[in-house]
Amino acid sequence: MYSQYPGQVTKPTKDSPELRSIAVLEWTGEPGHPKASRLVPVAVLDQRQLEGGPLQDGGIYMARPQPLALAGEVEYELQQDGKPMGLFDIENAGQEQGSWVGYGAWKPLAVPKPRPSMSEVARSMNPDDEDSDRPVLHRKHHAGDAPSASTAGSGDDSGSSSGTNAPAADPDRPTLHKKPSSGDTGDSGSSTSSGTPSTTTGSSTSTAPSTTSDPNQPTLHRHDTSDNDTASAPANDPDRPVLKKPKKKQPDDIGHVDSISDFTDPDRPRLKRGKSSGNGLDVVPTLMGLPPDMQQAVAVSDAKSRPEHPWAFVWANPDDEAKMKSALEDIARNALGLKPPAPAPTAKKTATHKSVKPAPAPPPAPLVDERFRVFELAYGSGATLVLTAHTGGPLAQQKFVTLIAQPDFYGNIQVLLKYVADGDRLDETPRMRLVDAVDAMADNRGELLFELRGQTQRQFALYRVLRGQAEKLFVTGSGEFGTESRE
Repeated sequence: MYSQYPGQVTKPTKDSPELRSIAVLEWTGEPGHPKASRLVPVAVLDQRQLEGGPLQDGGIYMARPQPLALAGEVEYELQQDGKPMGLFDIENAGQEQGSWVGYGAWKPLAVPKPRPSMSEVARSMNPDDEDSDRPVLHRKHHAGDAPSASTAGSGDDSGSSSGTNAPAADPDRPTLHKKPSSGDTGDSGSSTSSGTPSTTTGSSTSTAPSTTSDPNQPTLHRHDTSDNDTASAPANDPDRPVLKKPKKKQPDDIGHVDSISDFTDPDRPRLKRGKSSGNGLDVVPTLMGLPPDMQQAVAVSDAKSRPEHPWAFVWANPDDEAKMKSALEDIARNALGLKPPAPAPTAKKTATHKSVKPAPAPPPAPLVDERFRVFELAYGSGATLVLTAHTGGPLAQQKFVTLIAQPDFYGNIQVLLKYVADGDRLDETPRMRLVDAVDAMADNRGELLFELRGQTQRQFALYRVLRGQAEKLFVTGSGEFGTESRE
């Protein structure tokens, strides 16, 4: 009757451990531009853990001193009903009422690049414009290069045609010359007009290098270490650096004493009164306490990129949602003791055979701060209804109720969890406030994240709804409090 598809379950491997952090972002102000904000770590998924299960308390997991979930530059993705709504980057962390919280900046999501229009696609596929933006590689022409056959007869002004339009020689281009030997004399065996060295027969095998018109043109010479050729040794360069071994100066054997009061060390640290000039992180405006206008959203930081999975349930018939909500509200009123008064007795007929119309039924008692959400926690799993509300009056006289239910095959409400708390005993049985649904186990299935808020403390709990049952999967803190009533 309650059989459901459990969702895609991933099997962890030893080679690829998963780390996934679940947190709650709390802020006041507009979404995206909060006045003050803080991030509260809830749980860290670590498949390598063998004891205590894969879910670890995010507030104490690998704390050095702040936990790993609040380390600097950790980025969280903010989600609402499973859809991304922004990013939150951790800048620094601190403690509030004995618990670690993170402070940072809310950033918008990265905007994807727009797809090209049809006109741009057609323009790129037009063969007439195919070569307009196409890069072309040209070979650089140097002085002395013979014109190619393809450009020798062309008379265009492109600069790569005939010898008359050949580019001028580059004066800064280095030229290699062979060093003349001692047997070279005068202009005998001079180089050709093209500037390349020529060889001759006899005792000398090379000629003197050709002279150039540019006196600043660099020339490379070959160093000759033979003993027979010492006449052409180059002169010493006055600008050439010379390495010399420094002479060690003997310290003077003279005592030197200075008074401490007169001696000043510029590098000596000094203690001064005033503000610190360290390069620490700037303190982000914090959110203190639990203001009434505080908003909450699920934050997820994962080492892997996962596809988007929305949790909102879409009704086939919109009238079914109103019917289910009305039936769940009646169950909540009964749990809070807000039963309608008994109907007035029917009036008896008088002697004139006239009957009095019965008084209309009083409206149902109002539910304060009512929140009704419908989730689809797995593909094809059906609707999961969550309703939270409380009565009015002072806090000590209020009563809080939380209901988790599902419709059966006949359209009737089946309550999976009913939780009632009194306002004067919130530290023993705190109120349950729904935050949102989140995939805490990274198995493509959503869990319900609740805040357990008392008078002086609070915790967060994850509930898994599967096969007609709502089981508590994880709770933060060292101890648990609160009792459950099931139907």
